[in-house]
Amino acid sequence: MGRGRLRIYLGAAPGVGKTYAMLSEAHRRVERGTDCVVAFVEHHDRPRTEVMLHGLEQLPRKELAYRGTTFTEMDVDAVLARRPQVVLVDELAHTNIPGSRNSKRWRDVEELLAAGIDVISTVNIQHLESLGDVVESITGVRQQETVPDEVVRRADQIELVDMSPQALRRRMAHGNVYQPDKVDAALSNYFRPGNLTALRELALLWVADRVDEYLREYRGEHRVSKIWGSRERIVVGLTGGPEGRTLIRRAARLAEKGAGGEVLAVYIARSDGLTAASPKELAVQRTLVEDLGGTFHHVVGDDIPAALLAFARGVNATQIVLGVSRRKSWQYVFGPGVGATVARESGPDLDVHLITHDEVGKGRGGLPVPRGARLGRLRILWGWAVGGLGPVLLTFLLTSVTPEVGLANDMLLFLTLTVAAALLGGLLPALASAVVGSLLLNWYFTPPVHTFTIADPTNIVAIAIFVGVAVSVASVVDLAARRTHQAARLRTESEILSFLAGNVLRGETSLEALLERVRETFGMESAALLERASEVDPWTCAGSVGPRPCTNPEGADVDVPVGDHMALALTGRVLPAEDRRVLAAFAAQAAVVLDRRRLREEADQARALAEGNRIRTALLAAVSHDLRTPLAGIKAAVSSLRSDDVAWSEEDEAELLAGIEEGADRLDHLVGNLLDMSRLQTGTVSAIVREIDLDEVVPMALGGVPEDSVELDIPETLPMVNVDKGLLERAVANVVENAVKYSPTGTSVLVSASAIADRVEVRVVDRGPGVPDEAKERVFEPFQRYGDAPRGAGVGLGLAVARGFAEAMGGTLHAEDTPGGGLTMVLSLPRAQGSRPEARTPAA
Repeated sequence: MGRGRLRIYLGAAPGVGKTYAMLSEAHRRVERGTDCVVAFVEHHDRPRTEVMLHGLEQLPRKELAYRGTTFTEMDVDAVLARRPQVVLVDELAHTNIPGSRNSKRWRDVEELLAAGIDVISTVNIQHLESLGDVVESITGVRQQETVPDEVVRRADQIELVDMSPQALRRRMAHGNVYQPDKVDAALSNYFRPGNLTALRELALLWVADRVDEYLREYRGEHRVSKIWGSRERIVVGLTGGPEGRTLIRRAARLAEKGAGGEVLAVYIARSDGLTAASPKELAVQRTLVEDLGGTFHHVVGDDIPAALLAFARGVNATQIVLGVSRRKSWQYVFGPGVGATVARESGPDLDVHLITHDEVGKGRGGLPVPRGARLGRLRILWGWAVGGLGPVLLTFLLTSVTPEVGLANDMLLFLTLTVAAALLGGLLPALASAVVGSLLLNWYFTPPVHTFTIADPTNIVAIAIFVGVAVSVASVVDLAARRTHQAARLRTESEILSFLAGNVLRGETSLEALLERVRETFGMESAALLERASEVDPWTCAGSVGPRPCTNPEGADVDVPVGDHMALALTGRVLPAEDRRVLAAFAAQAAVVLDRRRLREEADQARALAEGNRIRTALLAAVSHDLRTPLAGIKAAVSSLRSDDVAWSEEDEAELLAGIEEGADRLDHLVGNLLDMSRLQTGTVSAIVREIDLDEVVPMALGGVPEDSVELDIPETLPMVNVDKGLLERAVANVVENAVKYSPTGTSVLVSASAIADRVEVRVVDRGPGVPDEAKERVFEPFQRYGDAPRGAGVGLGLAVARGFAEAMGGTLHAEDTPGGGLTMVLSLPRAQGSRPEARTPAA
């Protein structure tokens, strides 16, 4: 008896229809004559899902008593006794009631599979064990019911059930997922568009990884080594030159022609010395490829064609885009170039595109590397071969094949080999060629031959001149190459330093971007700028990039001091001394960037103080009318009561006294908000934070509004929050009063609270006219009234004060649209440590 097959419908989010899809599959199988039964399906009172159960055989469930309540679970024994071909088991991650056969439903499924029964099941992406922390950070809900990833990965078939966030929210608003009384709360909490989009992306990425894994397994099992063009992956080979931008754009156009095309730009740097490219140009090209939806990769390799092909085959690329060589015509004598080599060795599974550009034939730019690295091991070997074996082969040709050409011509031919050895391998191969050539000339071509004796004195002079000329020519050629290299290096260093100085002076580079440029320029693993207050204080990191940055200069492979209390520390490898000149300039510029950032922070603080002064000045002008209006009403009422020539009735006196009290209350509210705003602007608000329950504070904040205008929903199970009781009461009161002010007559404002991750949210929901997205932040600015609010409605400080109090307590206040129309104010507060509510997982 073989093992059963498992098919899983993976949902991107609750409510997308995975159970419906599973039941549809069951009906198709029954129509084909397959023995298919339902062991456990939860329809959650959704009519369309419940209808799909009609016509399918349903096995009885097992009843279990737990804490005085009866629950039903899948009866594994009944399924094993029935032994159908296919069984439907919903909610794979479900935790069984204590006393069940297994603790988890996926263990029940494993038992059915071991018995040879095929199983069709469902699970949501948020229930995968490896994604628990990610899902909690996105949704604020910790999933208690999880299933190991390996259980899902072992499934024979995985089908993704997907739906756009907008479509799912519409489905919920129509009542197809939850009951109407739960829709608003669900849409405002777990089923926010951002949450659904993030869950959808997780599901798509997880399934894509599984598809790639299937493909790799198949290729491995069938020993498929050639590249399969299942999707277009285009590798762009960059040299750091300006033609890279043209290549990236051309590759992006090629990727657009195929579905799901992907662009991978790669720069291959040599393993020693500085990289042979302009850091400025590489940074521009990195930004360009990322803007076009591709990725940038930095690879180390001395054999550029081999490294490029290895990278392309490693990522299963289908095409390589290269630029036509920038080398001049005479430089092709040293080899065919990277493009021709890659095209020759790519094989039939890789298409190579050579793109023309404006830099063709203008010579290579970039920052030269040390001569040994620039020549490369292969060229040095060729230099020694020409210098050591070339004279021997030339002697054989002159003595056996070609007729005698004379000693002078022989010397010129040997001298040519010496020059060639100098051009290929440098000075040492050229000196070896001169020594070997002089010995062979003496033995084979200077009478008497086959001896080292020279009979004719003129021949002695000739050979001596040959040796001198050979050594001189080799030295001059090598010196010229080194001088050219040094000049090119200094020129490129100057370009880098000039670019850095201009970039920093213009304020266009952040500290992290500058450190990233240092790391890429020198091919290091990480870079960090360290500082300390004095020589006895510990080092602190002002900024770092790369994995595992060092925390003190002693642990770095390279460190460059900047003044007495700052250092640039790099890890990865030890740099040669000639690279430290440029590195010192980078370090100095990093210090300048850090100083500029701190000056900018101080300037921001100064602007904040100036803004406070401006607001206090505007305050006097803004409140003149609003303060005078209630004062005028109070004075008029008092004057009327004091009048001796009018006999007021008891009703008239009560009305005038009520007007005085109302005016005094308005004045007290206005003055309170003004004082609060002044305290917030001057930074004198001090929050006395302690743990409290929301149901102790929120009801007290509703005293200023009519009783029938607010509906309160504060669950008793909410965790405690760390807040200042007085500040929280004032903030909630201001928000609720604002919501009541703009709510239509006959409607109430909903004040609800819920726990999300490490926060507790208080939501004030109204059904008023709402606020456009572009105005949602402006309503929190001082002296702002939205719409046609009358002058007597206040000075526009309520929401500004509420947000200031919320931030003083470590919380936030922002505005959202109310589903169906209106505005929702969300007050997010920090939850008290150790106070954690039970997770509420939405039904599938």
